[in-house]
Amino acid sequence: MTIRTYQSTSPTLGDRCYIDESAVIVGDVTLGDDASIWPLVAARGDVNYISIGARSNIQDGSVLHVSRKSVSNPDGFPLIIGDDVTVGHKCMLHGCELGNRILVGMGAIVMDGVIVEDDVFIGAGTLVPPNKRLKSGFLYVGNPMQKKRPLNDAEMAFLKQSAVNYIVLKDEYLK
Repeated sequence: MTIRTYQSTSPTLGDRCYIDESAVIVGDVTLGDDASIWPLVAARGDVNYISIGARSNIQDGSVLHVSRKSVSNPDGFPLIIGDDVTVGHKCMLHGCELGNRILVGMGAIVMDGVIVEDDVFIGAGTLVPPNKRLKSGFLYVGNPMQKKRPLNDAEMAFLKQSAVNYIVLKDEYLK
């Protein structure tokens, strides 16, 4: 794995994290306990910070980045990912905030200023434009995204189960 310091700030890893050797983690990036970072992920916390919650997983080829602070946006846009979040293969998350128990489908793009509440499915290939708010308990799909329908009970249960599945997998890799 490549963990790099940027301007004297180094990534901070919780207990039992897994980071694939091909991933690159730079600067102000924090991983919660049991988080996993899979092959070819790039997480660059250089001009703002990235926080990845406990038991969350970032899958192959995803890009995580942030927006810098400016006169018009004094806090910039950090990237905040809650607990039990599954980020599918080849996603791009940029300066957004994801709550807990979220599944971001493969190839989705979530842009600056977006807030995703808890318990949300974002479908594969979905584009979430800047500054949108995705309400809890719904499936969002499309380009640009649209609120499709409420999640059913099985989908709600799967949000947590998906994170559990990746905890089991990362533990196998850590052995």
